[in-house]
Amino acid sequence: MEARLGLILFERTSGGARLTEAGAEIVKTSRYLIQSLDQMTLNAQELSRGNTGQFRLGFYTSLSMGKLRARLTEFATRFPNVELLTIEASRSRLLSDLAGGFLDIAIVTGDPSPAEVGAKSLWTERIMVVLPESHPLADKKVLHWTDLKDETFLLSDHDPGPELRDVLVSKLAPLGGQPKLVAHNISHENIKGLVSAGFGVSLILEASLGSSIPDVAYLEVRDGNGPSRLSFAAHWRSDNHNPVLANFIALLKERYPSPTDLD
Repeated sequence: MEARLGLILFERTSGGARLTEAGAEIVKTSRYLIQSLDQMTLNAQELSRGNTGQFRLGFYTSLSMGKLRARLTEFATRFPNVELLTIEASRSRLLSDLAGGFLDIAIVTGDPSPAEVGAKSLWTERIMVVLPESHPLADKKVLHWTDLKDETFLLSDHDPGPELRDVLVSKLAPLGGQPKLVAHNISHENIKGLVSAGFGVSLILEASLGSSIPDVAYLEVRDGNGPSRLSFAAHWRSDNHNPVLANFIALLKERYPSPTDLD
């Protein structure tokens, strides 16, 4: 090293050797480089294990309460150094961003197709009816679809509004009632505001119960099989090798195991 640097690093005497000023500087710098290399190695290991890095998640359900909020809270506790980036958008936008590599995972309503590799069925959420507190039905503990066959329903064009509309039509059509469906291109929170003002009733998923709107009541709606529900599923690209994604999928499989997960 002395020859390569053209410097004297040690003063050598019959009593031994000691560092020159230049040698002492080399040792100090070397220690810094070794520490930096150790830290770089540790950072790379943490990244490869999914303990750090970015995770991009898309959804269109409420985070005021519910299963998605619970899983994100649990994931943040387990992996506090992961940076979570979220996007709230329509189903078509989320699946498009997923296909383009702009998202790691999308949580949407509906069941995945059996042949889909990068997908997993998750939880279900009850469908709730939102009514003004002054509505005659608001005093009931639960509602049945037959109670609603002549109501005016305010529905959002935003997801999952179209799916709630499909459920509504499938439940009420056989009953022979004349419900009026009014679509609004506004959020589900603002739909609840219109309900509060007396313009009609609406449907929401139970995850939205955590947000407070004055002068409205929330009631569970049932048919002959019990509470009406919508299912949720996770979708991801099977060629996405982000270790953070693998950790999140592992958490979902732990909380919502399927027969194949238990094999």
